[in-house]
Amino acid sequence: MTFTLKEKSILITGGTGSLGKALTKHIINTYPDVHKIIIFSRDEQKQFQMAQEYPENKYPQMRFFIGDVRDFERVKRALKGVDYVIHAAAMKHVPIAEYNPMECVKTNILGAENVINACLETNVERVVALSTDKAAAPINLYGATKLASDKLFVAANNIKGWNPIRFSVVRYGNVMGSNGSVIPFFMNKVKEGILPITDPNMTRFNISLTGGVDMVMHALEHAWGGEIFVPKIPSYRITDIAEAIGPDCEKPVVGIRPGEKIHEEMITASDSYYTYDLGKYYTILPATHRWDLAEFILAFNAKKVSEGFSYSSGSNTEWESVESLRSLIKHHVSSDI
Repeated sequence: MTFTLKEKSILITGGTGSLGKALTKHIINTYPDVHKIIIFSRDEQKQFQMAQEYPENKYPQMRFFIGDVRDFERVKRALKGVDYVIHAAAMKHVPIAEYNPMECVKTNILGAENVINACLETNVERVVALSTDKAAAPINLYGATKLASDKLFVAANNIKGWNPIRFSVVRYGNVMGSNGSVIPFFMNKVKEGILPITDPNMTRFNISLTGGVDMVMHALEHAWGGEIFVPKIPSYRITDIAEAIGPDCEKPVVGIRPGEKIHEEMITASDSYYTYDLGKYYTILPATHRWDLAEFILAFNAKKVSEGFSYSSGSNTEWESVESLRSLIKHHVSSDI
């Protein structure tokens, strides 16, 4: 049966962010018969700006709902009549989270629990939560809160009782050109002729907004409940990003920021015992699940990874070059390089 959002209502928390906007555009274009797309976020200015892009007379399916995931009653109210939820709201700036730890905990952990409980108390059918590579073996507070959030969404499948709802997670690396990421930072700094390099050995995973959207939609359609989906994506060196954007700029080494890693992981060696290769994606399965593992393996032609397998940006087998990065930035972010 072909997956469809016809007559379905979908709510996106943090919907005014880069991925939320890309998801909205994709859903509107791909599923024009969707019943409702509800943008739930706390920034009224961003909602106002996004609403200008989707005027009510042309996009009657669009709704904008001011609210904070920290507020359970508001989340529950927003979920009335909603079929699918994409949870993208998060406090994600690493240094800001380090300086304001409890604010990060309230949004990323308590907010996740509010979304879960509100979904369980309404008629939501499927939930996809966004994670981050920083949640694997975290060393900063942001990563630790997202790991806790992942655990909450995975475990929610165990407490749903008779409810047929499915909770799953998608985990990926830096989204190319997203708010607060290195590419727009470098593109702004290039005017000064100086691109500060944290560490010349630093690497990161790279995924486009389109890749992130595809992954969320894959989980929404295919998740059985409790999976953490991980994409197979290339890595880049921070020095190559700087070279692609500002080849003539000075590139002083300034040292890593609080809570930063030299390399990011998405699957740790400890995860390998529960990790399967699905072809386009890996998936980390829950230690306990409510469905038959043999049936899952057969349905997705899933292959168990070797014990001790890990997926790190530093030891990746696929890499972006300066030329490929420059081309990707021109295509996905800006033509002004």
